[in-house]
Amino acid sequence: MPLCRSTLLTTMLVAKSLGFRAAPALRAARTQVTMAAMSADAIAEKCLVAKKASGLTYDAIADKMGYTNAYTCQLLLGQAQLKAEAKAKLQDLLPKLDKATLEAMSEAPFRGFDDDILKEPNVYRTYEAITHYGKAIKALINEKFGDGIMSAIDFYLTVGETTGKMGERRVVITFNGKFLPFIEQMADDNSAPSPQG
Repeated sequence: MPLCRSTLLTTMLVAKSLGFRAAPALRAARTQVTMAAMSADAIAEKCLVAKKASGLTYDAIADKMGYTNAYTCQLLLGQAQLKAEAKAKLQDLLPKLDKATLEAMSEAPFRGFDDDILKEPNVYRTYEAITHYGKAIKALINEKFGDGIMSAIDFYLTVGETTGKMGERRVVITFNGKFLPFIEQMADDNSAPSPQG
């Protein structure tokens, strides 16, 4: 029975970290992953070709899928998982997407980014705004909610547009994340304490 992609990748990473040489079974597993898995870049390339062929915008696809526009974009860039119940709908919207790509999109993705993205002016300016306002954002969250953070897992992101007083177009980026309070670590509440040597 073929192993799932995540199991194969985990096995390979553990073996590598422990310094094991690839045994025949592990080499076979690596071959299986290479053949079965599709990188986020490869998914993105196929999705963007299919999106262009469809003539649809991210907003149009998002509206028809019921997603936020940022999540839709993440999905097409290989940074979010395509759920089984949404696969047929996406295939209808982007008929150029092949079965292999849709299957790859259904796997839990390896989320991440290339450091070079921070050199891109659009991304750099957004990053700069977050870091510049970082202390103020933290102070306001703490004042309004208490000691904790905004989740980036239970999280919604949308990119929109408004018009300024002078008639200029303005970008509106909205972060909507669940508040996660830091806990007071009471020993009696710890359901899995470490053994005390």
